[in-house]
Amino acid sequence: MIASVRGTVLSIGLDHAVLEVGGVGVAVYATPVTLASLRRGEEGHLATSLVVREDSLTLYGFAHADARDLFVLLQTASGVGPRLALAMLAVLDPEQLRTALADGDIALLTQVPGIGKKSAERLTLELRDKVAAEPATEPRAGDRIRTEVSDALVGLGFSAKHAEQSVEAVLADGAEADTSAVLRRALANMGPK
Repeated sequence: MIASVRGTVLSIGLDHAVLEVGGVGVAVYATPVTLASLRRGEEGHLATSLVVREDSLTLYGFAHADARDLFVLLQTASGVGPRLALAMLAVLDPEQLRTALADGDIALLTQVPGIGKKSAERLTLELRDKVAAEPATEPRAGDRIRTEVSDALVGLGFSAKHAEQSVEAVLADGAEADTSAVLRRALANMGPK
């Protein structure tokens, strides 16, 4: 399995992006939200799932591993292939989708094109226990950013305590919501004054 790809974003289409990985252009299908997070000419990193069919190898990409894991889980339900699983994640974020499946929220699930009332009922019946039993693999956004930035700072040679204090100070402002911005501000706080 190809668990993730990292490389320069060569192009972004309506339903896919092409990343150059080791000199090879790799097409990765993704939701509009994931594609919107990529910038042409910049480095992109996606958690991925490779779907192997008799006549094709198709790579699907996600901003976070929890979305990828849910994509794989959705395909264990009868009648759900990769395109429908991706459509579900395009309409509902992973947390909303897990909650809808666990709670049997038919109205929310039928907002996804291609899912009618009977399909939604079948999905909740087949996946309810699986999503309820599956621990969340991705922490909340603030916790994820806190962990990623602290780990990056420790990797740069700062002490864990100093890194955590700097990240907490940046997050306490509440203005930043993405990892790279928090990292920049935390590094600025840690530099000589």
